[in-house]
Amino acid sequence: MTYLKENSFYSFIFLFLVIAGCKQNNLPVIAPALRTEKTPNDTDDPAIWINKSNTEESIVFGTDKDEINGGIYAFDLNGKIIKEKSLTGISYPNNVDVAYDFKLNDSTTIDLLAFTEREKYQIRLFSVPNMEMLDKGGFEVFEDESEITNRRPMGIAFYKDLTTSETYVIVSRKEGALKNYLYQYQLISDSLGISIKLVRKFGEFSGKKEIEAIAVDNELGFVYYSDEDHCIRKYYADPKKGDEELSCFGADYFKRDIEGIAIAKYEDNSGFLIVSNQQSHSFCVFDRITNNFMKEINLGTVETDGCDVATIPLGSEFPKGLFVSMTDSKEFLFHSLGSLNLEVD
Repeated sequence: MTYLKENSFYSFIFLFLVIAGCKQNNLPVIAPALRTEKTPNDTDDPAIWINKSNTEESIVFGTDKDEINGGIYAFDLNGKIIKEKSLTGISYPNNVDVAYDFKLNDSTTIDLLAFTEREKYQIRLFSVPNMEMLDKGGFEVFEDESEITNRRPMGIAFYKDLTTSETYVIVSRKEGALKNYLYQYQLISDSLGISIKLVRKFGEFSGKKEIEAIAVDNELGFVYYSDEDHCIRKYYADPKKGDEELSCFGADYFKRDIEGIAIAKYEDNSGFLIVSNQQSHSFCVFDRITNNFMKEINLGTVETDGCDVATIPLGSEFPKGLFVSMTDSKEFLFHSLGSLNLEVD
């Protein structure tokens, strides 16, 4: 049952906001292929896990924020909640990401799901698709901060060094200093299980609002994050390459609150950065190589926080890939990537 059928009052509010957003950005709405089932609380950030054995059984994980009964909800490609793959009873899960082929030991590799648990000042780690806990209850982050308000994690993204296979998580937070806003941890696996090791602190912050969204381009070796009222910041993802900022771009194209970042990647290294323009209810698209602005698109979302993208076929509904975005109605929207028309105007 769609959102519009379930609650007429909120349907009216939703349509009003969408229409208002269209007037603000003056763009035609690209309709989604489907809307997911609703979560109980407050959706925020999705991550697409691709089932390499059968892409039609891929899973979209989405955070649902609540201080007591937050969750990571698993959705199939029809937008239905997969209860046995979902996690609940989490204290304010904020952002989520997935990684592939982590070396657990000499003979075993697994896929990983990580998310921030904001009100417990930690990150969580599970296997995918088995959803086995790998963190013994959680890994504390920003542990050397004396101010408790500076320890609440928000954004998270994996980085895998494709040469060494070393795997890291990069974590942002609700509040922090103007320098070293992000912490980067390496995942270590040994006979005692998996642990994390802090390898660097980096990243400028304007001080204007907060930093939440993080996205990593493993193949090109860059990490991007949204300094929400300022710009999209770009650094090397490999800590061995240093902490110098490479770029601070995009500010002129956003109304306010630069949010979720999805990186659409292709084998020839072409692609796009698709970034939520939250207060304009739209997305700004940048070239993956040059980071030049390309276009703005309206996907019918309201107040979008997080988004993610896959560029391979995922069944007949998504023959050119899938774009997933949060909308402010306890749902995620699934768009066929081909419908976004990302070619240069």
